[in-house]
Amino acid sequence: QVQLVESGGGLVQPGGSLTLSCAASGSIHSIYHMGWYRQALEKQRELVAGSTSGGLTNYADSVKGRFTISRDNAKNTVYLQMNSLKPEDTAVYYCNAAVRTTWGSLSDYWGQGTQVTVSS
Repeated sequence: QVQLVESGGGLVQPGGSLTLSCAASGSIHSIYHMGWYRQALEKQRELVAGSTSGGLTNYADSVKGRFTISRDNAKNTVYLQMNSLKPEDTAVYYCNAAVRTTWGSLSDYWGQGTQVTVSS
């Protein structure tokens, strides 16, 4: 089994910053893509930022220039640094990883989600 555990969400004022972390553990052989998604109330889940194992990154247009995704491959951990937060960034943020397990399967795994609320 593979587990993704997120941390770092919370309440922040507009213009503030938060850093989310997601650590993968379990029967991991290798991790390919890791990313962050978010789902606001009554909206569909959307990709926020993604990172390949080689370091390529991509971002949703709405967060470009404000959010930065990074990875520590040795720790199987991905981070999301969020700056200049806006009320419209309020959502549950989910970590996602494409993992090759030690028994050879390749699957997508999700974290449990962490709430980010941007409000004054």
